[in-house]
Amino acid sequence: MDEELKIRMYSFTLDCKEPHELAKFYAGLMNWEAAFLNEDWACVYAPGTKQGGYPCLLFQRNPDYQPPVWPEEPGAQQQMAHTDFAVTDLEKAVKRALDLGAVISEEQFSDDWTVMFDPAGHPFCLCRMKSVIESPDFGLR
Repeated sequence: MDEELKIRMYSFTLDCKEPHELAKFYAGLMNWEAAFLNEDWACVYAPGTKQGGYPCLLFQRNPDYQPPVWPEEPGAQQQMAHTDFAVTDLEKAVKRALDLGAVISEEQFSDDWTVMFDPAGHPFCLCRMKSVIESPDFGLR
């Protein structure tokens, strides 16, 4: 193994048509900070962290972006990934997401999480995980 080579998770990047607007949505959802790098890039990161100290969400302008269809449908744009968010109060988290412009998916599969779509149409889940967040092993407060 090459001890000099370092590889660290830096970001999870989402394509979208309006990176600044999507960054504002996620910053509001998680109470994180937003940085607008230029007209084509924006990111949100945990408060009090230095760039790269904790992975960020990065938003990249793609004028041809098409939101995925979920659940999957043959021949439609498929999701390549989705983001899960641990929450202490599912109902309050859903309300916050709705107030920021998210939409609840018509199809749901559990009472323990809610599938939603961000303003650009990316699917994400708000997951009831109060015990995980409040455990001493959870790293980000």
